[in-house]
Amino acid sequence: MASRESPKTTEPSSTELPFWRRKTLAEMSDAEWESLCDGCGQCCKVKLENASTGEVVDTDVACRLLDLQTCRCVDYPNRQKQVPGCLRLTPQLVKSLYWLPETCGYRRVQAGKDLPEWHHLRCGDREAVHREGISVRGTVFSESDFEDLDQVLADWYGFQGPY
Repeated sequence: MASRESPKTTEPSSTELPFWRRKTLAEMSDAEWESLCDGCGQCCKVKLENASTGEVVDTDVACRLLDLQTCRCVDYPNRQKQVPGCLRLTPQLVKSLYWLPETCGYRRVQAGKDLPEWHHLRCGDREAVHREGISVRGTVFSESDFEDLDQVLADWYGFQGPY
């Protein structure tokens, strides 16, 4: 009697999958969680929310702590002390932040999707996000460039009131 071998699969085993494919956001270590950030700077744009509709609109102004060249926070450990409105992303918060870009590693993993090929965890190159045009490099101003940001936002976006 001949033995029957199970058919070979091309799917990698769960131990061969990268951590973002085998773990939920809540299961990740701090280092794994932090590495999901692709460095695009999109979440560091000043956002305006319509109080009536809840619609959130990006501006072309970025947080004063964002390095406009690297698209990384210049004081990440202390950012919430320096910028009280700065959000600390958590797995629960990622579920509710519909304004995170579709390319965001946190959002993609939350949705069960793989990271894009240009993500540094896949390609090994932190500059790929910039070459792909995903980052805010060269597209935003720093809020520290403006003496009266509320007035600038009112002029540019017709926004009235504190952001």
